[in-house]
Amino acid sequence: MILIKQTHPTADVVGLDGDPKILATAEAKAAKAGVKIALDHGLAFEIPHPDRSLDRVVSSLVIQHLTTENKRRAFKGIGCVLRLGGELHILDFGQPHNLYTSIVFPLIGRLEEAVDNVRGWLPALLREVGFDQLDVTRRFTTIFGSLSLYRAWRPT
Repeated sequence: MILIKQTHPTADVVGLDGDPKILATAEAKAAKAGVKIALDHGLAFEIPHPDRSLDRVVSSLVIQHLTTENKRRAFKGIGCVLRLGGELHILDFGQPHNLYTSIVFPLIGRLEEAVDNVRGWLPALLREVGFDQLDVTRRFTTIFGSLSLYRAWRPT
């Protein structure tokens, strides 16, 4: 969020988390960086914003923690708050894309919440709830496995 606000200073940036401690940490980091960011207490499937009110939603390393059903609920909730043509950007674990991540990821893939990510099912889940355009724009190798950067659009 801080980097987004620093690179787009006129944007209204709002953070969302279900944990008040995480929100307090985010508030302290934003203050230290000298940026103004609004922070809301809530969950991805109960976003406290009106329908069609946001241009973009960014999720970083959150989706891996959700069950399949909660991923669907979150994607549906995000789709509701995005304006027509709005974008969803996700950085999260994705399908293995090289030998190293193919070895490491089966271990992570045993966690119920990570199965959808590791098996490459996030695009299908996004399409299932109405995101008709989707790209994997970049993949990264980490010591924990593959990270993928997804971009999805809400239909216009």
